[in-house]
Amino acid sequence: MPPPAAARAAPIEHYENFPVASWLCPRHLRAPIAAIYHFARTADDLADEGQASPEQRLADLAAFREALRKACAASIPANTPTTLAWPQVFGPLTRAIAEFALPPHLLHALLDAFEHDVRVTRDGGDYPDMAALLAYCANSANPVGRLLLHLYGVQDPLSLERSDAICTALQLINFWQDPSRDLPRGRNYFPRDGSASTGFDARPFMQQRSAMATASADAMVRHCATDARARMEQGQALVHHLPGRAGWELRLVVQGGLRVLDKVEALGGAVVHTRPRLHWWDAPRIVWRALLM
Repeated sequence: MPPPAAARAAPIEHYENFPVASWLCPRHLRAPIAAIYHFARTADDLADEGQASPEQRLADLAAFREALRKACAASIPANTPTTLAWPQVFGPLTRAIAEFALPPHLLHALLDAFEHDVRVTRDGGDYPDMAALLAYCANSANPVGRLLLHLYGVQDPLSLERSDAICTALQLINFWQDPSRDLPRGRNYFPRDGSASTGFDARPFMQQRSAMATASADAMVRHCATDARARMEQGQALVHHLPGRAGWELRLVVQGGLRVLDKVEALGGAVVHTRPRLHWWDAPRIVWRALLM
C-alpha cells in the first residue's frame, strides 16, 4: 500500500549531477531514499539559500534538528506528519526511520555539517588543511552513503570505507566544480596549506565576482581535482559489492563524478568563473564507462 499523501516525499526539483532514487533503485527503497534526500536537501537550503542572516539560519537548523528528534522518537509514524514542522520532509522521513531503523546519528551528523558551514562562512573562516576539510566531509557527505548502505543491508567495514571514499570524493568534486558560485558567497573550501603551496589567494574572488582568474587559481583547482579523482578511484570497487541494480546505480554515480572532473581538467582548472556541469550528451560516455567497470 502506498504511503498517505502527507508522508510521501516531495518531487525532486533541484539540479543534480547524479541520480537520486532513480528507476535503478529497488522499488521498495525509492521512498526512503527520496526521504533521506529531501531531508538533506532541505537542511542544506536552510543553511545556504536565500538572504537569511547566519543567526536565522542557525535558528532554523536548530528547529529542523528538533523536528528530527521528534521524528526519531515517534512511536506511531503514521500519525506524526501532521504534528511536525516541515511535514513534507518529516512525514516521509519518520516513516523511513520507523520502517528501516535508520541510524539517527547519521542524520544528525548532516545537520552538524550544515551548522558548521554556516558558522565558518559567518566568521569568514576557511579550512587550514585537507585533514580539516575531510573532517567536514565526514559529516556533510559520508553519512548519506552509510544510510544507503544501511538500506541495502551492507555493513562490512571495507564497504563502509569505500563508501566514505566515494562520498567524500563527490563532496570534493562539488566544491571544485562550484568555486564560481561559492567564493562570491563567502564560502572558501580550498585548504589553506594547499593555497600556500600554489600561491592561490581566494580573497579577491570572495570580494568581487570580476576578480581576474590567475594561474595559481587554476593550479590549485587542478591539484584538488587530482586528489578527488584518487579518492573516487579508491572507493569505486564498491560497485561490485552492492546487490542487483544498486551496483549499477553506483556505477553511474561514480562515472558522473569522474566526468565532472574530466570537464574541470579540460578547462585546465579555470573554474573560478565557469561552472562545468553535466549535459544530456555526457550520458552515453557515462553509461559506456559504467558498463566497463
